[in-house]
Amino acid sequence: MGRSLGIDFGERRLGLAMSDPSGMIAQPLPVLTRRIGKRAPVQAILELAQQHEIETFVIGLPLDLAGEETAWTAEVRSFGDKLAQRSGKPVYYVDERLTSVRAERTIRSLGLKKSERERKDRIDAASAVLILQSWLDRTRA
Repeated sequence: MGRSLGIDFGERRLGLAMSDPSGMIAQPLPVLTRRIGKRAPVQAILELAQQHEIETFVIGLPLDLAGEETAWTAEVRSFGDKLAQRSGKPVYYVDERLTSVRAERTIRSLGLKKSERERKDRIDAASAVLILQSWLDRTRA
């Protein structure tokens, strides 16, 4: 199956997660930071993908609570299109509604100090793991 890269695409940060080579388990990677209004770090993602021999990209798709696409959804799809075009690899989208809430709850359950629990990059990485793991589980089923 090869490795997959999960992406939680945000205005300030991109949470990242990578699967093991067998496509069973997602694990967090360091978060990429971006400046608001600046282009998404496509080149950094491509370099990471080459370094880790990524075969597939899985991006969280931000739908509203009713399941409808928004302006932000269009931005995420545009990023995914650029990634697919420049890498030549498939890009899949996963509904990410409430992923951040689940990630925050998971991090709180770890018993970390409040300052560590509330670090946004930790939550973004956990969200990327949840996005990728849900896709891995679904593709194996």
